[in-house]
Amino acid sequence: MSDSELLAPGWRSGSRQVNGLSLHVVEAGPGTGPLLILLHGFPEFWWAWRHQITPLAEAGFHVVVPDMRGYNLSDAPRGIGSYHLDLLVADVAALADSFGADRFDLVGHDWGGVIAWATAARHPGRIGRLVVLDAPNPDLLGRALRHPTQALRSSYAALFQLPLLPEALLSPLGFAGLRAMMRGSARSDTFRPGDLDRYATAWARPGRLGAMLNYYRALRRRRRPAEPARIRPPALVLWGERDAALERHVARDAVGLCDDGRLLVLPGTTHWLHLEEPGRVAAEILGFLKGSS
Repeated sequence: MSDSELLAPGWRSGSRQVNGLSLHVVEAGPGTGPLLILLHGFPEFWWAWRHQITPLAEAGFHVVVPDMRGYNLSDAPRGIGSYHLDLLVADVAALADSFGADRFDLVGHDWGGVIAWATAARHPGRIGRLVVLDAPNPDLLGRALRHPTQALRSSYAALFQLPLLPEALLSPLGFAGLRAMMRGSARSDTFRPGDLDRYATAWARPGRLGAMLNYYRALRRRRRPAEPARIRPPALVLWGERDAALERHVARDAVGLCDDGRLLVLPGTTHWLHLEEPGRVAAEILGFLKGSS
């Protein structure tokens, strides 16, 4: 199935020139509505937000969902340095610029959430409201990894930072390793028949798997700040009760850096809560963005 066949009625596919590269984006909702950017995580692509796009667009938001650099139909520049967190944040700001938006709301899951935290820290005046799903604040990663059990849970991230080996482990037999990683960290009903085949189509595009893994490799090159930055925009953190990769204290610590933050744990969900409880997640995001929760 091609990307165009994944589009629902009212969704628009296009591209934006951002920081010298082309980002593929899917849009929905009125172009005059408040800009809302949704950032996907590893190893998904824009389709990660398929359940939330229409409800948010119908509420009047101009919903913009990019394939982040290195993913699916967006450009995948070579080199680990092309995936430094500073560049990923700059992509988000430049994407908003391309739509003429001085302020925008931002939602991110997993790696998209990491980028969302960093964007809010560096551009606090531009973010109206922030929603993060199951993602650590990058300024607090060192603290999180001092917990032995969290360090164990994060061992996959250390593996991903190695050269070549992750590609060799994850890509054979139609990305069997990557499929197993996703299934093993989710509820049994999370991925419907054919879902992972659609993801695999995106992973198979030339250079994409290496680019996706370079997000992890570039993280080692990031200089940790002397003090974590405060998060000034109002923030909602949604967390899967049964997240196998991230412990609850990671969420609590992130909320503790917020001037106005709230943590909501969704019972029975895993790291993939946006897929497992799509209606609840859409409703919580919408209620928060509208200021009613």
